[in-house]
Amino acid sequence: MTPVTAFKGKSVAVFGLGGSGFVTAQALVAGGARVNVWDDNEHAREKARAAGLRIENLAAADWSVFEALILSPGVPLTHPAPHWTVIKAKEAGIEVIGDIELFCRERRKIAPGAPFVAITGTNGKSTTTALVAHLFSSFGFSVEIGGNIGTPILALAPPDKSRVHVIECSSYQIDLAPSLDPSVGILLNVTPDHLDRHGTMENYAAIKARLVAGADHAVIGVDDEFTRAIAARLREAGREITLVSAAGQKFDEGIIYEGGRLFRREGGRSDLIADLAGVASLRGAHNGQNAAVAIAALGALGRDHARVAAGLASFPGLAHRLEEVGRLGKVLFVNDSKATNADAAEKALLSFDEIFWILGGRAKQGGIEPLRPLFGRIVKAYLIGEASEAFAQTISGAFPVEFCETLENAVPKAAEDARASALESPVVLLSPACASFDQFPDFEKRGDRFRALAKALMDKP
Repeated sequence: MTPVTAFKGKSVAVFGLGGSGFVTAQALVAGGARVNVWDDNEHAREKARAAGLRIENLAAADWSVFEALILSPGVPLTHPAPHWTVIKAKEAGIEVIGDIELFCRERRKIAPGAPFVAITGTNGKSTTTALVAHLFSSFGFSVEIGGNIGTPILALAPPDKSRVHVIECSSYQIDLAPSLDPSVGILLNVTPDHLDRHGTMENYAAIKARLVAGADHAVIGVDDEFTRAIAARLREAGREITLVSAAGQKFDEGIIYEGGRLFRREGGRSDLIADLAGVASLRGAHNGQNAAVAIAALGALGRDHARVAAGLASFPGLAHRLEEVGRLGKVLFVNDSKATNADAAEKALLSFDEIFWILGGRAKQGGIEPLRPLFGRIVKAYLIGEASEAFAQTISGAFPVEFCETLENAVPKAAEDARASALESPVVLLSPACASFDQFPDFEKRGDRFRALAKALMDKP
């Protein structure tokens, strides 16, 4: 744990006692703060009480005694409307911040300049976070990995110049971290998502931009208009920046992915860094971009191309993101449950041909219409969840569809059709292009269920 001493001897309010909120309250107590916690969920309050935390109904509290409100990232800060705790905090004239901000303050206090790599983007940030951590580990560094990828940042060991913190940051977390200042800030991409929480694309992009704007060194993928604009502004301001592209963007200095290989552009020439051919965990151009930004995050270490190539080749990949579950004869099962929007699903569809596609759930804005150019890769679709009817209308005869309602129905049907086909390399792909919340609490549980169903078929005699 990282004890937070910034509020030692002061009173703070903590709202939201999920994974990160619970740990945040404990870290503040460990740092000497007087902490009052609340959550609308009674079970969460009971857990906090059992851990010795002070429970106080913040709706009836005297907010004049608090120095700050520490808010869970899942609680609305601005849109669709500020949460009632945010309104009370503003009325009391106190700041509203989150756990990433607390870490940043503690880092500046106890270990200024300690290695801290922060990663954001609409898609790809979890894979990139895992890959950056893996590469630093392959160079012999002690690495702490967490944030939005799973382990709360304050549950990690404290910042220290001898260890590298590699942290995935969601837009919600960045919005609660006004002084976010990583040594390396990575911005992968900005495409429509979470507009219910940020209002407009411009506001969403501006929040993402804060992560690289505060970094000592910015690494930016420039394959969409928003990130190109952000990079241009930072360059005009004279900031240290590395550009990355996997879509043919032209620049003199940076790292590009082209034809399955990674190149460093420097002084008008291109030097080969690594070939990703045969690295199943880094299949596709989107993973080429992830690898490129990970190399840039290494700084001078990234110039040891032989060691970088070995690190990339040994990367095991990330669960639920193009995860190869196994084979049933010629049929490959791929778990891409983390593809909760069309942009993420696009990366999976671009990675395979001969696809038996399982999709559906709770649809995001725009549905699957953006995926129409890739419909030629689909042999058949198996629709599950709330979005089934709407997705069937979008597909509208482009390829056969079957309404399956659940994964329990979809997986065996897709496997049977794939095995019976005359295709050489059929893929049963779960890439839902939807949130999971109509049938599962999160994409992990959805992916776990797909994996279990696929393995049950593979284990049949």
